[in-house]
Order: sequence, then structure tokens, then C-alpha cells
Amino acid sequence: MKPAVTAVLGPTNTGKTHLAVERMCGHSSGIIGFPLRLLAREVYDRVVALKGADQVALITGEERICPPTARYFLCTAESMPQPGGRPGVRGGDEFARDAAFLAIDEAQLGANPERGHVFTDRLLRARGREETMILGSDALRPMVRALVPEAEIIERPRFSTLTYAGAKKITRLPKRSAIVAFSAEEVYAVAEMLRRLRGGAAVVMGALSPRTRNAQVAMFQAGEVDYLVATDAIGMGLNMDVAHVAFASLHKFDGRRTRRLTVPEMAQIAGRAGRHQRDGTFGAVTEEGPGAFTPEEIFAIEGHRFPRLENLYWRDGEPDLSSVDALIASLERKPEPGVLRAAPQARDLQVLKRMADEPWVRDRSRSPAGVARLWAACGLPDFRKLGIDPHTRFVERLFRDLTQGSGHVPHQWFADEIARLDTIAGDVETIAGRIAAIRTYAYIAHRGTWLADPAHWAERTRAIEERLSDGLHTSLTQRFVDKRTTALIRQLGADASLLPVTIGPEGEVLVEDHAIGTLDGFQFTVAADARAGDKRLLLAAAEKRLGGERSKRAEALVSAPNDAFSIHDDVVAWGGHPVAALAPGAMLARPRVVLDRALDPLSKAQREAVQARLSSWLDDLVARHLPILPALAAAARDPGATPALRVVAAALEAAGGITPRMPVRQAVEALQPEERRRLRKMGVTIGALDLYDARLLKPAAARWRAALLRVRGGSPVLPREGATTLPRGADGATLATGFRPIGAQAVRVDLVERIARVAHDARQGRKPFAPDPALATSMGLEPGTLARLMAELGFRPVAGDEPRWVWKGRPPARREEPAPDPNNAFAALAAWAANG
Repeated sequence: MKPAVTAVLGPTNTGKTHLAVERMCGHSSGIIGFPLRLLAREVYDRVVALKGADQVALITGEERICPPTARYFLCTAESMPQPGGRPGVRGGDEFARDAAFLAIDEAQLGANPERGHVFTDRLLRARGREETMILGSDALRPMVRALVPEAEIIERPRFSTLTYAGAKKITRLPKRSAIVAFSAEEVYAVAEMLRRLRGGAAVVMGALSPRTRNAQVAMFQAGEVDYLVATDAIGMGLNMDVAHVAFASLHKFDGRRTRRLTVPEMAQIAGRAGRHQRDGTFGAVTEEGPGAFTPEEIFAIEGHRFPRLENLYWRDGEPDLSSVDALIASLERKPEPGVLRAAPQARDLQVLKRMADEPWVRDRSRSPAGVARLWAACGLPDFRKLGIDPHTRFVERLFRDLTQGSGHVPHQWFADEIARLDTIAGDVETIAGRIAAIRTYAYIAHRGTWLADPAHWAERTRAIEERLSDGLHTSLTQRFVDKRTTALIRQLGADASLLPVTIGPEGEVLVEDHAIGTLDGFQFTVAADARAGDKRLLLAAAEKRLGGERSKRAEALVSAPNDAFSIHDDVVAWGGHPVAALAPGAMLARPRVVLDRALDPLSKAQREAVQARLSSWLDDLVARHLPILPALAAAARDPGATPALRVVAAALEAAGGITPRMPVRQAVEALQPEERRRLRKMGVTIGALDLYDARLLKPAAARWRAALLRVRGGSPVLPREGATTLPRGADGATLATGFRPIGAQAVRVDLVERIARVAHDARQGRKPFAPDPALATSMGLEPGTLARLMAELGFRPVAGDEPRWVWKGRPPARREEPAPDPNNAFAALAAWAANG
């Protein structure tokens, strides 16, 4: 009984591949040849689930899983074991196998200039023992009639409709869309745009390993991303739940030139939209120009009306291996007149003709076995896209090793080459380049006699490719998928209360367990690893949904104790988080509280409550540490006070409670006794040189006083705590901080007053006297400082063996003189006297 030959023809999404798998599994054995390694792997996994791993083989150029008991073979078209003839993989070192069932998928690729001759050869010569099935588009019908007249043609209609949905910008594409581009650069650019605007996309390209491709598709199928960016590889039967196919371009580089896609190519890709009986749509991303569909193209794609193929490319599938020249001649032989056309010169033939010019190559190819090995080496695919010259040099190196010594590729060289590739460091392009390179070595490892231990190296290259594939998947996901943005986008437009926003113990903001930023106090900060294009979206989404958390924090702030607040410079912090700033107010003791902009999302009532709480805290702080300041402010504004009191109080209040006496001397001298008592009751000391409140010299009060002065534009630097004297010019050695510069030192104002009182208590009228030096020594005053201070207090030195002083009355104000020598009190006094 003659074997049945059936041609199942129709548009995409008709289940042709599924039908072939079902038919094959109904036979005792079978072979299916696919156009892509990715598709062969996809169907392999499906058949393994049906028949078991020990019954199923996968054969591609760079991958081979072939159990001894395998009965079902899923292959690329180039690697198909050919029943009854020589092996499909060239070189004479592969097996030939009969199978009850045989199918060729996407047979219309016989019209492809680069690989068409392979599919045409399978169409002409590959047969199953019991049944052969040819799968392809309806455009193949006349070729089947002409070349396989015995075939029964079955038309397989599309299960669902395919409709043109118009042109949509990438930002407006519906979910479950696949965007098709025709170069790696364009794929990456589109994926990056989708990552920024829609949370990310899965990436599928023919150059990816099956493991990477499966991991990327799994993300899309699981709904982790809503978009897929791919090359035209998805048009070759890769099954995914795509609702819409958008063309980023309608032009591609076919290896020779950049051209517009043919209508069948457009339909092949667009046909990925829809699944089984679910309708699909297609469109472009531009409405005008070369990237837009024409009405004729739309009509043809929707109606599945395509020009029928008139020719297929052909090359001798069993070339003459008697000599190099005979091999070249048979490969360049023209087909018989009819529908077959001579295939353009493929890469393997180009390499062969270049190597044939080398005398050493001809010397090693004198026998049919040598020619067969040469032709097998020339069949090494250029996975790395090196170009004809570098690729030819690599093949020459390979052929030289295969024809000398043991006839094997050197173990150490091969080990070193693949070890160099065994790293996942680098970006997407770098890792993808390593995968392309390891495919070259995997191809070598799977040629049975090219290595001394092919099984070991096949497993080693497989392990490296898997590791690189995992690294590439991780890199692709990191580069083109932002799970935070994806989670947010899924909730956009929904009730804000439905978004699962949670706040972690450290203030981290989580959406569906993805950290999108941090809420520090009331300020939401986008995660540092979010790129600039994401920040607007993340910020907007989080701001809308953090109102409840901010309200809780506002309530906690209003009820917080005083010790929960602090001031650094002029910034008020609550729990370490900035919530307000201080601005100058009507009085030094009553600055304005200006809420931080991070509190703007709060309601008006909440902001007012927060502001009132901060003002209350500030009033309590001033009342506890700086009570003199509001008292002075009240006195300066008391309409019942005399002008002298108001002047003194205003000067003290403006200076923060410490001011020199000289500028307000007239007002001080005009004070009435009861007004002096009022000032003393407030805490003011009217000293010989300065007016001050001694409580302001305590560390806590000094810090808060400095903070209020900074709000008014001052910049006081506090001295070290506990200091009584400071070197002149040291930090805090100014009257603004309570230290009066005198000579080479600065002395705390209360100690200056203490020395003044001791000196006046010790003098007897205008008689010379000698004050007890122990007091000055205990304070750390140097002799020169004491001499200058005594002069400032109105005393003059009296010549004699011991330093004595006489009261001469308070001197008029004068400029500060250079500091005298602090090591010689008498020299200091003489210098002061000489200067008048």
C-alpha cells in the first residue's frame, strides 16, 4: 500500500501543528521538521508530556536529546533524520532513520532565499513509511500540485477572525499585545519604552536560547507583564495568548537588503493574534508613511487572500562527494525546468568555495570521506553573525584540526574557548553574544566524531548555555520589566482603596509585595532604582493611595509629647522626619511655623491641627528654656512703661537676652528704681559692661536661643559646654553667645560681672588697692586679660612693685585695641597707659 501524503494548508492559527502532533502520536514512530529550534523545543516538551521522555528525541544543530529508545523525533528541518537515505546532518557521521510518520512544518519556506532549498528538499524527498504530512500556508497549494501530485490537499480554515484594529501608538496598545520589530536594537528600544510606560515587556527573539525564550514567554503567559516584544520569529508557530499584534515596522533586512515585508509574511506574523476560537486583531504603530499598512494589504490579511507561490528554491540535497570540484558543481547545478529555481549561494557554499582555493584544503580532501568532512565543517552555522571572512577563518581552523593528528578538535583549545564564555557578567547584549558563541561550540560537540569525548562536551556546553540563558533572562527582566510599575498600572483607574499598599516597619511602601519607595514621615520617596521615566507614575500612584497613612501620622504628631520634636538649624523634625521650618515672626520668641510641603496632601483641618501643635510645642519650649524673651517682648510693647525701659527691653529682646551696655547706656542710666527691679525680676542682670540673663548661658537654653537667632538670620556658633574663657577668635568667642572678647581671651559675661563686683567691693574710694588675684586665676584669666578687663571697668594701674589699681571713673567708649602681651601684666598695663 502506497504511503499517504497529505498537505494541510491554511492561514495561521488553524491548529496545523497540533494536528500533526496528534497524527504522529497515533503512529508507532514519527519525525516532524520545524523551521525554528524554539518551535521544535516547544513541541518536544508537549510530546514528552504525552509519551514520556524516554520515547521522544529533540535534534537541532546545537542541541540533541536522543534516548536510545526514542521513537518520536522533533527536529529543525536541517537536522531531520532522513528515512532510507543519507543523514540530514551533513558529514556522514549521523544516523538515518525510517519512521512511520513524517511531517514538514511551514513548508512554504521553500520560497525563502536563504533556507528555502532545505525545505524544498524535504518536500521532495522526506517521507514517512506510512504517512507524510506537509504543513504550510495556502500559498503553497500550486507547488504541492506541481511537486507532490499524489498529495491530498486539506484546507484548514482559521478558527477565529483576524481584524485590522488601526494604528495605535505604543503607549495606547491594549493589554496582551505583541509588538513586532525586525532588529535587536529596535526590539530593545520598544521594550524599554514599554518598561517605562507600562511596567515592562517580555522579549522573544530567534537568537534566544529555548530556555531564555521559555522563561520570557512564561512571564507573559502568567500575566506578570502585559506586553511581548518580538522579532518575526513569533510568526513561526510559537503559541502564546496574544490578542493583538502591532508592527513597529514593516521593513526588514533579509540578509541582502532592507525590503518591505510581503503580504504573506505580514499575515504569518499578524496571525499570532487570537487563540483557537478567540478572535485577534493586528495593526501598526504609525498611521502614515512606510510603517503603515495599505488598504490592499489589510484586505488581503483579513481575508487570507495571498498570491500563490510560483517557485521554490532548490539545491541538490545529495551532492556529489567524490571531489571538491564535483561537490561545488553539484551544489551549483540548476534544477530541471519547471517551478524550481536555483537557490542563491548560501553561507555554507560561500565558505566552501573560499576554502577550495587553499591548496592545503584540497590536499586533505582527496577522498570522498575527506570531502564529506569538509562539507560538514562548512555547514557550521554562523551563529555569531561574524561575517563571511571571520567565519571562514574559524571553519578553516576547525577543518585543519579535523584532518590532522587524531582527527579531533584539540581538547585544551575547546575547553579554554568554552570556559571563557562561562560567565554571566555583563549587559543583555554581552550575554546574548556569549549564548550565540556557545551555540557554535554546542554544534561542534553534537557532531559525533569531531571531539574525543563528544558526550561530555555536549553536556558541558548545554550546562553553560542554560546558565547563560538564566542570566540573560534575569538581565532582560531587570532591564525591561519593572514589576512595581506593572502592579500599579493594573490598578490605575480602579478604586484607590483597592490598591494593596502596605507600609513596612522601616517606612518602605509596598505594592503587591514590590517595594516602590519609602515614606519618611510624610515624604514619599520613589525607590532609588526606579528610572526617571517611572518616577512620575510611581509618585502619582502612591500619593493617591497614602492619604490614610498620612492621616494616621498626622494624628500621631498632634498627640506626640514635646520630646518627640527637635530643631536642627531652622528645621523642625518629628521623630527624625522634617515636618516644618521656622521663619521670622513678629517677635524673636514667636517665630512662624511653616509646614513642610510633604504635608500638603493632608486636609486643611489636619494641617491646621499640626501647625497648632508645633506652635504650642514651641511656646512650651521657650517658656521652659527662654522665659526672658517673651517677658522682654511684653515690656518692650508695654504702653505703660517709660521710653527708657522699652528701649532697654527691646534691645535685649532683639539680641536674644544678651547685649552690651554701651549702646543703651543712656537708657540704662535713665531707668527708674522700680524699672530696674522689674528687669531684675525678669532675670536681667544690668552689668558693668553687659546686660544679660544668666540662665541663657546654660547649655540647653544656649542651644534653643541660638536656634531662634538663626531664624532671624544670625549665625551664632556655640562654644564648648562648661567653658568660662575661650581663646579670642575661637568658636563661640563672641558677645552673641555670652562671651566678651577681652585682650587675647573671651570671658563669659557673668564672670566679667563677678570680677567687676569683687573689684568695686575691694576698692576704697579712689585709693589704690590690690584685688585678690586668686579669683581671676580660678577662672582661667591670663594676666593681660585681667589688665584689659580692669581698664574696661574704669580702673587704672598705679606704678609700684606690686600691681595696684585706682578707680578713675567709667571711661568713654572707644575702639578695641590690639591685645597686649598676655605673659606680662605690667607690660600690658604700660601699653594700655601709653595708648591713653
